[in-house]
Amino acid sequence: MLGAHHPLIKSVRKAVQRGGRTADGLAVAEGPHLLREAMGSSARIHAVLSVEPLEMPHHLVDAATMASLSSVESSRGVIALVDLPESPIDPMLAGNPLVVLLDGIQDPGNAGTILRSAEAFGATGVVFLKGSVNPCNPKVLRASAGSIFRIPFATMEWSEFPASRLDIYAAMPASGVAPHRAALDKPCAFVAGNEGNGVSSAILQEARAITIPTERVESLNAALATSILLYEAHRQRT
Repeated sequence: MLGAHHPLIKSVRKAVQRGGRTADGLAVAEGPHLLREAMGSSARIHAVLSVEPLEMPHHLVDAATMASLSSVESSRGVIALVDLPESPIDPMLAGNPLVVLLDGIQDPGNAGTILRSAEAFGATGVVFLKGSVNPCNPKVLRASAGSIFRIPFATMEWSEFPASRLDIYAAMPASGVAPHRAALDKPCAFVAGNEGNGVSSAILQEARAITIPTERVESLNAALATSILLYEAHRQRT
């Protein structure tokens, strides 16, 4: 049984506290659901920590140690360390791409929900621009409900993204084209802006504003708005 001071335990704890990967570049996937999702994907599982015996190779840890590692108040009793590499950008842009750009999204729940919606509505990839939450934050993995193991994702600067290869739509609370009036069946990308400040000025200079019509509320949550846009793009493409 691994104790609280074992190097592997310390590595996981630091990764969870930092909200990113371990020093070895592994993602921390908490809970039996994410373990099953990882096992069913092409991701390579390097190690599993569990408070209960499993029918697979694993390291036993006591409940107190597991609780000290968890990113949530109630530990789920199992943690998997997963090799979760980023994807190259070119495959995301092949064919008729539908990409989501996270521009300063800070909330892991929002990022994870966007990943899940991106998979659900046929997006070809998700790009975390500089200033956004780490895609391998354990809370992002949990909110994605396993989609992060299947949807291609990458991190980069806005200046590195080949924006000229597709239409860029920035989600705005007003003054933009309605989604059903935009040609979302063509190569395009949606930009989900920061929860407080919206889409950055550098991106706005190159993007088209797109606005979801609402009543009695000025704007929608970033993840909800992105999900609606992805649904409309999927509707136009099918």
